[in-house]
Amino acid sequence: MQVTRRWIALAGTAALLSGCGGGSGPATVSAARPDPGLRPQPNAGYDAWVAAFRGRAQAQGVSPATLNAAFRNAGYLPGVVERDRNQTEFSRTLEDYLAIVASPDKVATGRQKFRQHAGLLSEIEGRHGVPANVVAAVWGMESNYGARRGDIPVISAVSTLAYDGRRGVFFEKQLIAALRILERGDVSATNLVGSWAGAMGHTQFIPTTFEAYAVDFRGDGRRDIWSEDPTDGLASTAAYLGASGWRRGMPWGQEVRLPSGFDAGLAGRGRRRAVSEWSALGVRAVSGGAVPDHGAAALLLPMGLTGPAFLAFLNFDVILRYNNSENYGIGVGYLSDRIAGAGPLSASFPPDRNGLTMDDRQMLQQRLTAHGFDTGGSDGVIGPKSEEAIRAYQASVGLPATGQPSRELLRRLG
Repeated sequence: MQVTRRWIALAGTAALLSGCGGGSGPATVSAARPDPGLRPQPNAGYDAWVAAFRGRAQAQGVSPATLNAAFRNAGYLPGVVERDRNQTEFSRTLEDYLAIVASPDKVATGRQKFRQHAGLLSEIEGRHGVPANVVAAVWGMESNYGARRGDIPVISAVSTLAYDGRRGVFFEKQLIAALRILERGDVSATNLVGSWAGAMGHTQFIPTTFEAYAVDFRGDGRRDIWSEDPTDGLASTAAYLGASGWRRGMPWGQEVRLPSGFDAGLAGRGRRRAVSEWSALGVRAVSGGAVPDHGAAALLLPMGLTGPAFLAFLNFDVILRYNNSENYGIGVGYLSDRIAGAGPLSASFPPDRNGLTMDDRQMLQQRLTAHGFDTGGSDGVIGPKSEEAIRAYQASVGLPATGQPSRELLRRLG
């Protein structure tokens, strides 16, 4: 379960991080400029595979009527295969990652959505035991609070990937699960849409996860995670985290302060200690007081001793069931805290490998834009659009067009 959810999550996270010019938010398929590769294309091999698959599906209880409805307008999507073949697991620093997934705009929107759906989120927390702000943070991370749920037909996407064969067994399981979703009547074939890799709805469930954990929160007979109404999507996320071991009344973790000369070798998710032991080693809350005892905790130093430090409790591992990435877990936890009213991190991040701080990178983007080289924003994340702007500026003044930021470049632009 973790492996399959992790892989799909990486597809979404790669899209999110690669889509940032300076890094402004999750990328999605644009309805205004549809990709022709995401429209069904003739493919005799795919057609033959589907014909053979029908027998396997019927043997697993999928009716001919459901198969006919599902594949009536489905087809081979070459753009899905292209995306699968060209995936890159992006490696961003925690500072850049949080600047994207927990930006001031993302926090402000999260707080507004939290207020708007306070009654619903409270009900969900009461039933499943997962804090409302954590559910809201997953919603923000996965679909920008429902704004980017995906619009690619799931049957076409997962059948294309099953036929392609690189992860054929996995995607055939997703296809069978998607057909069972149609068979049950949770959604119509037309409205069964999601990401290019088959993740669906407000909180991006893959079909097998939907089958196992999705809930009909209002009892209307359908588990609807696709519509504008986020009720079932949010409740299903809480059900999933609850079933994964969420402990009521326990936080995900918290930022802490370390004493000078602290041994960084004590950090790591596999090195849990009692809070009393961390306290004996000089670990304190950022306020300077004692760390509240919520059970065994691991010390996380995602950017080393010069960056923020966190104690992560057992619920942090539950968040990782959604996406087994330390940055993702911290991102959900931090965003959830900000949505609930907490301020930014207390500790500063160290300069990057080019010697630039976040303020430096934001100033670099602002100066490039002022000189007529659009960076797509000034969030301090040097993404593809910022690199393109740097190259264009460098070429315009006769410098090697490396696309790399530097203090010298910042000085020149000043």
